[in-house]
Amino acid sequence: MEALANNFSQTLPGLELSGLVAIIGALALASLRVGSFFIASPLFGYRIIPLQARIIVAFAISFLIYNKISMPNIELLAGPKLILIIFVELVIGISSGLILKIMFEAASLAGEKIAASTGLSFAGLIDPESGAQTPVLSQILSLFMIVTFLSLDGHLIAISTILQSYQVLPIGETNMNLSVIKLGIDAGGLMFKFGALIMLPVVLGIILLNVVIGVVTRSAPTLNLFSFGFPITMIFAFFLLYICTITIGGNLSNLTNVSIDFINRLIEGLL
Repeated sequence: MEALANNFSQTLPGLELSGLVAIIGALALASLRVGSFFIASPLFGYRIIPLQARIIVAFAISFLIYNKISMPNIELLAGPKLILIIFVELVIGISSGLILKIMFEAASLAGEKIAASTGLSFAGLIDPESGAQTPVLSQILSLFMIVTFLSLDGHLIAISTILQSYQVLPIGETNMNLSVIKLGIDAGGLMFKFGALIMLPVVLGIILLNVVIGVVTRSAPTLNLFSFGFPITMIFAFFLLYICTITIGGNLSNLTNVSIDFINRLIEGLL
């Protein structure tokens, strides 16, 4: 950091306006990949984080890596060439962020299905991110996913992977392998897979409970199915969530590792 600051301090004195514009343009170009990742990814791209803060962080990271990556001559870039480079930078950052976001939605999907099968879907709140009403259980599992992701240093690994992408595909290279689009389709399939794994213990327990309630109401027809079965189902659902916490946490941990692995595969498959 000190060497980088000295480099800039030696460059800035007596710098002409054209040179200053070139440095600012290079910093802006270096911040596109990281900035688009921050906007598209979960956690970094939440609305509670001001857009100005994300832009400042992206510029700060670009300042730190400015002398560690190969930069094209900004003065020679103009017209379609510059537009194509900007497009490639945005595609890399947004694709990485969207893959991470798709994986995170597995927890939300599992929460919605558990709430629908246990009657907890009546307890809903407005999701500040999507603006739609979602079950409280879905938001709880989403927060559980964020805590798991942070506790495993997933945010640091994700940022480190994005920074390593400058070595795989330097700024100015436009020959990107479009086969990485298939990773988005694979991520969508894994979202449903992990969503099923997260909700499976609770849903199976609720199914067995419904069988027991059906047998009881069949043997005693005078019992009201809704007044008798609904409260038991909700109480049993909370009990299942409590005893399945370790299993759910393990699946969320595996989901974090798979998400990081997908970002690595995306970066490695750029060429």
